[in-house]
Amino acid sequence: MGNAKVFWGRLVRAASVVVLGAALAVPVAHAGKANTGKSGKPAATAAKKAPAKKTVAKAAPARKVGARKAAPVRSSKTAAARKKTAAKAAVAAAAVAPRLSFGQLAGLHQVHDPLALESSVALVMDQDTKEVLLSKNEQVVLPIASISKLMTGLVVANAQLPMDELITITQADVDTVKRSSSRLQVGTTLSRRELLHLALMSSENRAAHALGRTYPGGMDAFVEQMNFKAKLLGMTATRFVEPTGLSSSNQSSARDLATLVNVAHAEPLLRSFSTWPSAEVEVGKRTLQFNNTNRLVKSDDWEIGLQKTGYISEAGRCLVMQAEVAGRNLIMVFLDSVGKYSRLGDAQRVRQWIEAGADHS
Repeated sequence: MGNAKVFWGRLVRAASVVVLGAALAVPVAHAGKANTGKSGKPAATAAKKAPAKKTVAKAAPARKVGARKAAPVRSSKTAAARKKTAAKAAVAAAAVAPRLSFGQLAGLHQVHDPLALESSVALVMDQDTKEVLLSKNEQVVLPIASISKLMTGLVVANAQLPMDELITITQADVDTVKRSSSRLQVGTTLSRRELLHLALMSSENRAAHALGRTYPGGMDAFVEQMNFKAKLLGMTATRFVEPTGLSSSNQSSARDLATLVNVAHAEPLLRSFSTWPSAEVEVGKRTLQFNNTNRLVKSDDWEIGLQKTGYISEAGRCLVMQAEVAGRNLIMVFLDSVGKYSRLGDAQRVRQWIEAGADHS
C-alpha cells in the first residue's frame, strides 16, 4: 500500500511537470515571432530567426540592382526614339524648306529699283500709249507658273468651242508634277464655261488641264496652239509645254506678258472670269465655294480689268494685271516676288507712286 502511494505520488508530480512544460511552450513560440524573451530559449529562437530577416534585407538591394540595370535599357530606348524623331523632323524640315526660285539663283533680287519692289522682275506700262513707266529686268526669261492660264483661256476663247459642253475630270487631269490638291475630284462633270471660269478665277489646275485635254486634237494640239498664238503676238521669249503652269518649262519675260495681258483684256470672257471675287459651283450633290486668288479684286480702291496670279517654287510669286490708276489704263507685271503677299504689296506701291505723280503734275 505504501509502495502504491509512492508510485501514484511520483506519477502526479511527473504529470505536473509535463503540463507545466506544455504551458510554458506556448509563450515561447509566440515570443519567437513577435519579440525576443529574457529566457535562454526565446533568445536563441530570435537569434535563429534574425538571419532570415537579414536575408530578406539583402534581397532588397538585389531588386535595386535590377532596377538600375533596367534603367539604361529604357534610357537607350528613349535615346533611340529621340534620334528617330529628330531624323523625321530633319526630313520634314528639308521637305518644307523653300526652294530658291530661278530669279534668286540668278541674283536678280540684287537689282534695285526706285520703289524697292519685292519682285525681281517688274514692268509697268501705259496700256494706251505703250509708255514704259517702270522697268526692272523686263527682258529676263523666267518660269511664269499659273500666268500660263491666261494663254490657256485665250486659246479656248478664240477656238469658239461650245461653252456649254460638259467635260468630266479624269485621272489624266490629276497633277503628277507638283502633286497639288484640287476640289474637283475625278469624275466631276462641269461645262467648259465653268472650267474656264475656275481656271482663271481660282487658278484650278485640273480645270485648266481638262480644257487642254478636250481641245480638238488633244493636249499636243492645244499646247501647239498656245505656242503658235505666242509667236503670232510677237512673244518671242515665251514657251509653253502644258496649260496649267505647273511646269517650270512654261517661261516668258515681263515684256512678253505685258503683250499677253493687253490682248487677253480685249476678250470679255477673260476679263469677266479673271476678276470675279468668288463663285459657287454645283459639283454633284455639293455646292462648292471658289474664291479669286487675287484679293485686290475685292478692294474698292482698285479698278481691275483683268488679272492672273501664279506660283511655283521655281517662279516665285507672280502677278499680272490691267488696272485703271489715276485715270490711266496700266498694265502691271510682277514676277519672282518673295513672300505670299509681296506681289500685292508691289502693286500697291506702284499705284501709290502713280497717284502721287498725278497729284504733282
